[in-house]
Order: sequence, then structure tokens, then C-alpha cells
Amino acid sequence: MKTNPGRFFEDYRVGEVITHAVPRTVGQGERALYHALYPARGAVHSSDDFARSVGLAASPLDDLIAFHTIFGKTVPDISLNAVANLGYAEGRWLAPVWPGDTLRSESTVIGLKETSSGATGVVWVRTQGLNQHGTVVLEFVRWVMVKKRRREVVVEAVVPVLAPAVDPSALVVPEGLDFTGYDVTLAGERHRWGDYAVGEVIDHVDAVTVEEAEHMLATRLWQNTSKVHFDVSQREDGRRLIYGGHVISLARALSFNGLANAQFLVGLNAGAHANPCFAGDTVRAWTEVLDRAETGAPGVGALRLRLVATKGAAGQLRGADGKYLPEVLLDLDYWALIPM
Repeated sequence: MKTNPGRFFEDYRVGEVITHAVPRTVGQGERALYHALYPARGAVHSSDDFARSVGLAASPLDDLIAFHTIFGKTVPDISLNAVANLGYAEGRWLAPVWPGDTLRSESTVIGLKETSSGATGVVWVRTQGLNQHGTVVLEFVRWVMVKKRRREVVVEAVVPVLAPAVDPSALVVPEGLDFTGYDVTLAGERHRWGDYAVGEVIDHVDAVTVEEAEHMLATRLWQNTSKVHFDVSQREDGRRLIYGGHVISLARALSFNGLANAQFLVGLNAGAHANPCFAGDTVRAWTEVLDRAETGAPGVGALRLRLVATKGAAGQLRGADGKYLPEVLLDLDYWALIPM
């Protein structure tokens, strides 16, 4: 058999290291398509001149371009037969990705646990994205619900213990970054690190209705081959599931209105795709400020932010039973760098 049907839950072993196929060179084309697909307007990732004004050699590619590209490499080995991508933890952006860089991915299986139905299981992997020099540019843990090939196969459960958040001291600031001369007028907003209070909730106001063609184009752009995003026969309801990363990028771009100066993603503390998203859904976003931290870089502070993508109202997350409200699509906890 020459074709690859993808791995099923019982095909994984804890400790296994998987080198993912097809390295990818990324460039200005990915930037242009990213900005066409999402309303992304971060100044550092839009302008070489602005990037040079804050100490960088040029404008790096958007942080989520790196995430999607590295994530996409893992899909044929990790989530081709996934039912859903469930969550993230212990993520760090460790170095900028520049136009012309070549990215590849490696994953280590760190956990396995069958679900109560016996038809699926959860697989935890720790993924690293490396550039052409062997430098790790991004690392994260994610866990995925994957179909079983045979219900009768029993796999010993191993559930990893994950940190609740990335410690601020472990955040990596891009080399040379200096926000002391930061131009808030060109960036689009005046709000700096000290203007945000822990507990503050920001309604980002704007919204985007998800289109079928756009989400499939985006998912193909990242070479994500998961069947549930393209093949209507994969779900009983006959609908294509929107790639969770598409929702992340939409929400992150919408957060510009209120967080225009949160220029870099540097830590991914936790994340959950709370409910499925489908074409025709209108996505809104709101953010809660969870924490603040200083960094050792001149003029650079860090904010810990909870970004929520929803079809509902700002500030509403869980019901009285503690479960996510049905209109909540994404709950993402991350660290971002912002001028002080």
C-alpha cells in the first residue's frame, strides 16, 4: 500500500519522536496572503521602517504565520484522523521568522488516554519548529482527539502534567528589540503597558463572518490536510469544521482594536477550542487582562491576555454549570509584548 491513511490512536507510543515531512520556505507571499485572509494590521509585521525603528533589521513575519506553518507540518502525522484539536499549553516563540526562512517540525508524543466512548483517544505532543539553521523558533504542547482504528485495542493511559502558564522569566524577547522610541501614532493607538489593568475586559467591537472558501484557502495555505476541514463526509452533520487556527488568527486580528500595540506573541499559556466553528458564523472577540510583567528589554513590557472568540457578547464565557457557553469558540491565554 503506497498511500497513507494517517495514524489512528493506537498507532502512537509515548516517547516516540516524529520528524514531520515537507520543510517549507516562507516569505512575503505568506505575509500578503495572511493579511488578505485576516484583518491583521500590526505595525511591526507590516512595515520594515517601523520594525527598524524598534531595533529590528526588518519586519519579521507575523507570529501566527510561524505557528500555522509549523502546526500544519504536524497534521499528516498527528491529526489527519482527528475529531478535534482540543488545547494548547507551554508555548513559546523563541526567535523571529524572517522572509526566506525554511521551517520544519518535530513532535514528541508525551501522553495518551482513551476516551470513555472507546472510539477515540487523546494524544498529547510537544512540537518544535526549527529554521534552516537548526534554531528552534517555536515550541508548544497540544492535544488532539483522534479516532481509533479498532475499539478492542487497549492503550495504557499516560497523562502529562503541564504548567498552568509560561513563567514571565522564560519569555524570549526578540534580539535588539527596543521600544523606547516607539511611535504610537504610526502604530495606531496610544495605549501602553501601564494603561492596562489586571481584570480589565476589552470589547474589540468588530466582527468577521466566516466564509467557506476563505477558511479552506487558509487551511490549504498552511498545508493542513486534516480531513474534517475539507471533506463533508467526515462529520455526521455533513459540515466542514473550521480549522481552529483560523479562528485564532481572526480573533487576534480583531483584537487590534484596543490592543494595537501588543506587537509580539511570546507565550502560549493555555488554549481551548470550546465549540466548533462553521462557515456562516460571525466571529467577535474580547480580551481580559490577566497579568502584567516587566522584561529586561528597553521599554518592553509583557501582558498576559485571555483572548476569547465568540458568536455572543463580550465578557460572557461560562454558564452557571462552569461549562463554556455554546456561543464561545475559543479561549486563548497568551503573553504579548507591548511598549511601556
